[in-house]
Amino acid sequence: MAQFVFENDMHSLLKLDMPITNAPMARWQRKSASTNTSVLSPSKSMNRSLSKSKTPNKTPGKNGKLQCTPSKVGGDRYIPSRNNKQMDVASFLLSKDNEPADPNASTEMQKAWSVNLNGYDVEEAKILHLGGKPLNAPEGYQNNLRVLYSQVTTPVSMKKSRYISTVPDRILDAPDLRNDFYLNLLDWSSQNLLAVALHNSVYLWDASQGDITLLMKMEQEQDYICSVSWIKEGNYLAIGTSDGKVQLWDVEKQKRLRSMASHTARVCSLSWNNHILSSGSRSGHIHHHDVRMPDHHIFTLTGHSQEVCGLKWSPDGKYLASGGNDNLVYVWPGVTEGGNQGAINCFTSHQGAVKALAWCPWQHNILASGGGTSDRHIRIWNTHTGTCTNSLDTQSQISSLVFAPNHKELVSGHGFACDGLVIWKYPSMTKVAEFLGHEARVLNLALSPDCSTVASVAADETVRLWKCFELDPLTKKAKEKMAKSTNSIIHQGIR
Repeated sequence: MAQFVFENDMHSLLKLDMPITNAPMARWQRKSASTNTSVLSPSKSMNRSLSKSKTPNKTPGKNGKLQCTPSKVGGDRYIPSRNNKQMDVASFLLSKDNEPADPNASTEMQKAWSVNLNGYDVEEAKILHLGGKPLNAPEGYQNNLRVLYSQVTTPVSMKKSRYISTVPDRILDAPDLRNDFYLNLLDWSSQNLLAVALHNSVYLWDASQGDITLLMKMEQEQDYICSVSWIKEGNYLAIGTSDGKVQLWDVEKQKRLRSMASHTARVCSLSWNNHILSSGSRSGHIHHHDVRMPDHHIFTLTGHSQEVCGLKWSPDGKYLASGGNDNLVYVWPGVTEGGNQGAINCFTSHQGAVKALAWCPWQHNILASGGGTSDRHIRIWNTHTGTCTNSLDTQSQISSLVFAPNHKELVSGHGFACDGLVIWKYPSMTKVAEFLGHEARVLNLALSPDCSTVASVAADETVRLWKCFELDPLTKKAKEKMAKSTNSIIHQGIR
């Protein structure tokens, strides 16, 4: 009998569902007994429990010394002190944010009700509560990290690569085109008219409307057109002929204004500088014509010993560049009242005929020149210092050069053995794109008024338009507005 009594006592002692009367108090019970349980706002509860907290703020380290560790005032480390009522209020505030606000309720009245009912403002019971304004930095303070996080993106990183189509945008037939390297048979006016010389006739193509007009035809069948050049305003066209004359035509009236005879050989190059028209001849002479005067021939430049096949005035009108079949490039000063002086520069580096000449629109002292079959080099000249800043072997005959200001690039037209066009990035002269659509050598290039399209005429009797320099809409609008406000420079009629 005593054995059964002992077993029953042992079973009752081993049961864990009964409270242990002789066990020490649990830690949370000791904590509750040592702290005040009255309901306060979070800030007040922290201040009141500061002196009563029993949580140690130092713990023994590895070396036996005490080390400071972060602690929560009024509670155990990393455990926030918040009673159940405050948690309920915070939950209510979170759910209240999703409800529409009552327009009739006053903020001050709600705060007063909250203080009377709860003893504190419920806004201070939010789980995440930010109070106060950030402190202002002291005078003269500089943040060292500002350079790292406030840097503006560089233009190189913002630049997007553009798509360049290697297929021509339009192809025009050019029958009876003379396959002569030294002639300049193509030019594009500021009024968007493309002039093309076909044997002894000059045709105009309206790029905006697509209309074709026969402007003139020479009387003698054996005579032919050697060069065409538009005045800056685009209303007059100069035509150089094989009989040594320069004709001026009014395009709107389709009427010849005058025929100026001064050369003894064909006129294969022309270039305008306001009212001054310069013409280069096979004789090697360059004549300046003042188209306002009855006696038009005002000066002659002598330097070339062979045909002057390249002639270009600089954009500012201060210098005239000429290239000849004698492999020379001359830079001449502008026309003055006292007459012209000698050449400013004479470049002798080319080993072939220099027909391709182009002035840089954004650097007026930069001149690009291209040599013929025996040379095949593009050379960049600084006319102020008289030095060659860059030289590039293109492995092909160079017949024409054009600067494209929209993307600061240089376009070259080639004969043997490329028979195409190449776009070069300036000033690095790295190849951007190549166009091989023509079936024979390219003779001349011309740039559209908006500088977005290049026209090329070749010995395959075609004119091809390459739309490879598209301009962004904002810059295009600004350029069109500026072009409309520009007045004509010539105030006197051509006689």
